[in-house]
Amino acid sequence: MDKFSAELYAGYDPVLLEAWRNATVGIAGAGGLGSNAAIALARAGIGKLIIADYDNVSASNLTRQQYFQNQIGLPKVAALQDTLRRINPSTYVSAYPSRVTPVNLDSIFGKATILIEAFDDAGEKEMLIETWQSLFPQRYIIAASGIAGVGKNELIKIEQSGTLFIVGDGVSEVEPGILPISARVAVVANMQANLCLEILAGKRQ
Repeated sequence: MDKFSAELYAGYDPVLLEAWRNATVGIAGAGGLGSNAAIALARAGIGKLIIADYDNVSASNLTRQQYFQNQIGLPKVAALQDTLRRINPSTYVSAYPSRVTPVNLDSIFGKATILIEAFDDAGEKEMLIETWQSLFPQRYIIAASGIAGVGKNELIKIEQSGTLFIVGDGVSEVEPGILPISARVAVVANMQANLCLEILAGKRQ
């Protein structure tokens, strides 16, 4: 371990750190959920992140996503990869500026031991979960549902069905005037990341 990494991880439980540094985590979507979760996992010391998103950074993204004004117009995965490198260069990031489909999911995320679902579209969420469980029935997927609005912290929960976890309140939908707000999005994204770390540490089945 180099000097910077030694200082970065000073005080960490070495057993947990080893588990996280040896892990490969996939993140499908690099918007509000994906970008926040990626930063939390990189700070924790995850060894490799695989991130896929076909979109570019826009000004409206800055209200809830981990991007900056000088990154507007860049592919989200490229901008996020640069930010993650600046935070923790020991986390290797594979960036795919692509839409995830049933055809390419295996080639993009096949080496991931856990997948975090971070899509906006309900149809894409369903596709990702079904395809992942079909290809890798023994591997965990951590999805999100119900993140729009503000407050209602007491409604955010984690539900589990086999290898599928769903984080959120399960009901809050995006409507005119009821958009995803940065604080609530970050709560759910960090719960996804925290659950991922918990599973990798062997503390959640």
